[in-house]
Amino acid sequence: MILDVDTGFDDAFAVLFAAMSKEINLLGITCVDGNTNVDQVVKNTLIVLDAAGAGEIPVAKGATRPLVEEPLYAEHIHGADGMGDLGLPESKRKIDSRSAIDLLRDLVEGSKEAVTLVPVAPLTNIANFITTYPESAKKLKEICLMGGSASVGNATAMAEFNIWHDPEAADIVFRSGIPITMYGLDVFYHPLVTESEAVQLQRSSNQSAQFAGKLLQACIKKLKQNVTLGDYGAVAAVLRPALLKTEVFDVGVEVAHGLVRGMTVVDRRPRLELMIEPRRIPGAARTNVVLDLDAKAFKDLWFTTVDSNWI
Repeated sequence: MILDVDTGFDDAFAVLFAAMSKEINLLGITCVDGNTNVDQVVKNTLIVLDAAGAGEIPVAKGATRPLVEEPLYAEHIHGADGMGDLGLPESKRKIDSRSAIDLLRDLVEGSKEAVTLVPVAPLTNIANFITTYPESAKKLKEICLMGGSASVGNATAMAEFNIWHDPEAADIVFRSGIPITMYGLDVFYHPLVTESEAVQLQRSSNQSAQFAGKLLQACIKKLKQNVTLGDYGAVAAVLRPALLKTEVFDVGVEVAHGLVRGMTVVDRRPRLELMIEPRRIPGAARTNVVLDLDAKAFKDLWFTTVDSNWI
């Protein structure tokens, strides 16, 4: 597995899990502008790897901005540093000297097994990888991305943040022909953590659990409600597909400037195969869309992975 991240709160939960899971061979992590600027994303990602007690995992810096527009960050959710402004100590780990797309190419080409790419961030790096190294990109087993929605949005009424941040990049990815699973807002908020659970984590004897509990409490305090494990779900979806309810739909990305820019248009009309071509979404990709999941099982998997003492 390779992760692509814009590390804020929920990316941190995904990185922590992927680095600690015995079921995942985490080949590397690429970083992109999104929740905050890419330099801070890199710093945050290295901090999380420290908390996970991870070995040498290459981390590369990628795109500093979306393909077309200026970046619009989510600091109102994640804080100025993307991780709740907790003053976490910087990691001494070194960033990989390669660019994100070069690291992606090298890892995919160098792997003896097919690689699953899990982007939990805006898709700028992935679009750049596909357009720069198309033959390497075709060797991916699957892209399981956190992004989009078959219902409503969060960045706008109809657009989810990761797609909305760079719709042009998302359009390239969805049109690529690479098998895609879309883990979107329809399930993003299902695995919720309470304040008491966050406190219990922080009281654990495990460094990883203490770190996770601290982040969760900061997020709960900021949002004043239970919080989602969010991006982690896209990683778990690769490991536990039997816990998902999915359907295959035509999905297109709206790139026009208007009320629904960044929307993933999911064509849920019945008997779509009978439609004549002009009435289908232009350029739409057949996409495996996650519509529901076993939230308790997803949550239990995360807790028991990041805290070996969890009961």
